[in-house]
Amino acid sequence: MDIKEINERIHRESAFVDLLSMELGKVIVGQKYMTERLLIGMLANGHILLEGVPGLAKTLAIKSLSSAIHAKYNRIQFTPDLLPADLIGTMIYNQKQESFNVRKGPIFANFILADEINRAPAKVQSALLEAMQERQVTIGDTTFKLDEPFLVMATQNPIEQEGTYPLPEAQVDRFMLKIVIGYPTKEDEKLIIRQNISNNYPTINPVVHTEDIIRARSMVREVYMDEKIEKYIIDIVFASRNPKDYNLGKLQQLISYGGSPRASISLALAAKLTHLLNVAVT
Repeated sequence: MDIKEINERIHRESAFVDLLSMELGKVIVGQKYMTERLLIGMLANGHILLEGVPGLAKTLAIKSLSSAIHAKYNRIQFTPDLLPADLIGTMIYNQKQESFNVRKGPIFANFILADEINRAPAKVQSALLEAMQERQVTIGDTTFKLDEPFLVMATQNPIEQEGTYPLPEAQVDRFMLKIVIGYPTKEDEKLIIRQNISNNYPTINPVVHTEDIIRARSMVREVYMDEKIEKYIIDIVFASRNPKDYNLGKLQQLISYGGSPRASISLALAAKLTHLLNVAVT
């Protein structure tokens, strides 16, 4: 199959992306940067970390994305007293049957909103780590596979330090994208005010099925990537490891650890998905 045929197939089978973008546009004013990267993370089978001050529609964006897809969605409000069992579930003793039964937690869903993830203690973050990396959860002696698609979209408030726990580097590395959200423009904020004080606040309708997401994820692998792009990605990652080799010695003190091979893979997938999204809307 040549590149032209691949592009035609992408355009044909990714038409749902345009529908999804329009549906999100009903309630998300501006923030095109955030919306595009939410779609990239979802279609690349990668988890997303949203960071921004309160009131910038982080939770609304994730909830709207989940509502636009025929899938199971759960929101977990992370707090300092949260336990791993509150996240993944636990074993409950049944007196009548004299046996233990598994009670699954809210992690068993397609889309998980981990709200204010940095408020959870280390034990909870470790429990979430297995689900994010292995797409499975262990309760007692039994391991349960999570349904596909499975996507963790976490929010983080950067301005509050009291009662928060910094995310371990190992867990931050499991997020494909960290999206830092800025303030809206004056025109966008005017629309936000009008929309939120009117009597006809728009609602999100499900327009995409999980099968569409899974099919698009496999199609991403078929997008052609030139060797020049691969070399550029490798140069970016290696520059983070050895800044001096790229005449960036002044950044040496600012970098503790360079990007891992997982970073190279994520950059390649993000590049392919950027092309896919551009083809889908043209």
